[in-house]
Parts: sequence; C-alpha cells; structure tokens
Amino acid sequence: MSVSHRQKRISVPQIRAMKGATPIVSLTAYTAPTAALLDDHVDLLLVGDSLGMVLYGMETTVGVTLDMMIAHGQAVMRGSQRACVIVDMPFGSYQESKETAFRNAARVMQDVGCAGVKMEGGEELAETIAFLTARGIPVLGHIGLMPQSVNTAGGFRAFGRAEDEAAQILRDANAVAAAGAFAMVIEGTIEPLARKVTETVPIPTIGIGASPACDGQILVTEDVVGLFAAFKPKFVRRYAELGNGLAAATRSYADDVRARRFPALEHCFGVKAPGSTAS
Repeated sequence: MSVSHRQKRISVPQIRAMKGATPIVSLTAYTAPTAALLDDHVDLLLVGDSLGMVLYGMETTVGVTLDMMIAHGQAVMRGSQRACVIVDMPFGSYQESKETAFRNAARVMQDVGCAGVKMEGGEELAETIAFLTARGIPVLGHIGLMPQSVNTAGGFRAFGRAEDEAAQILRDANAVAAAGAFAMVIEGTIEPLARKVTETVPIPTIGIGASPACDGQILVTEDVVGLFAAFKPKFVRRYAELGNGLAAATRSYADDVRARRFPALEHCFGVKAPGSTAS
C-alpha cells in the first residue's frame, strides 16, 4: 500500500474532541495479529504494561521494562492502520525527573512511531506532563488505581471511598488536565467519583472499573475474550471464551497426534494423497 493511499490514523486531537460527544472505544493490544483484529473496531489501542501480567506471567506490572514496551509497541504499529496507538511508560522510566521522562518518552515515540505515551500519576506528575507536552509528546494521564504503585497503595482495590482519598483523586484529575494531558484513564474508582471527575475536567476520561458516564471505556483484551484466566476483575464483561476454545483445540490436536491421525498424507510434501492428482 502506498503512502498516499494509506489509511489515516485517528489522531490525539480527534480523541480529545470526542469529549462529551462520541464514546471512545479502547482496548489493549500487545501483538501485531491482535492489533490487526481490533483495528477496525476501536478508536484507541493501548500498548499497556499489563502485558507483564497477561503475556509474561508477572504478578504485577513493576517488572516491565522500556525495551519490552518498545518491542510490543512496534508490533502493534505494524499490525494496525487506523487506531490511535498509545504506549505505556513502564515503572521507573519517568518518575526520577521530568528530563528522564522526556528522554525515555522521546525514545518510545521515535522507535515505535506511536501517537503518545501514558503515565500514571496525579498532582506529583503534573510538572512532568507539562514538560513533555510542551515539547511535543502527547500524554494520556492515569489516575485512581495505579498498578505501578500497587506496593505502596495496599494492593488492588477500589479507590475513592474515603473522603480524603476522593478529594485527592479529584485534585489529581484537575492537575493532570491542567498540565496538558489530552485525556486520562480513571481506573478502579468508585462510580460517583469517576462520574464527578468526568463532569469536572475538560478532557476525555476513559474508564476501567469506573463509571458508564466516562467519555470512553478501556479493558484488557485478553480479559474481554477469556484468554487470561488467572483472575476476572469485577468490572470485566466476557464477550467470548476463547481460552476454552484454545484448550479444546489443543486437546483435539494432541489426540490426533497420539493416534497418528495427524499429519495425514494431504499435509505432507512429495506424496500423493488418495484421490489427489497433485503431489
């Protein structure tokens, strides 16, 4: 496909303009085949650091590296043509200083060719977000439950039940928006608070375990289709059970190999299968 006829991707300004208008459809993608399958149906593909748990069997996302995110980001870019692609900045790649964050985010943008990066954090990250956006790096914010901070947050739980915690999340949302983020993910936050944040900030909110009032929704694709069975969060709806199908297919394959039903001559080279005229 020539450059002149290549499909134009959904841009960051287009995502931002969806605030209060058309709900933003977003899913995670980590590989080229998955990205290709999702591309026609979503507005935004997030190369999430959740790949550490979903693909690599890690207990948290903390062990994910910048090189891993870049490699998977490149795969998703190769597999997609239409969706806006955002890549997660992994733990330790942006917290040290705004200058470090810029260098690492710039590397992601250059090596992957994605539309922007996602960072977890609220008020404490506002200066970094402003530093990056002023230098041409679009940032998708992330507030509420922040998986990279799970060790200090006391595990995976719903946030915003206590008044002080809810007030902090609201301050975080306003700070992220004021710093120049084009949108923000709200994760694991009680519904009334996520709704209030959505009504308060001028940029789109993308919920995961948040509220139907958010400007968009995101889920981990493997959760949606039943390919990740370690646990099922309360906020996930299964739309398929591909994991069961994969297990059943593997069982049939194993049975055929052990019974010598596979491969048959039709699957081999240099021989004629019964009734065939071609070798």
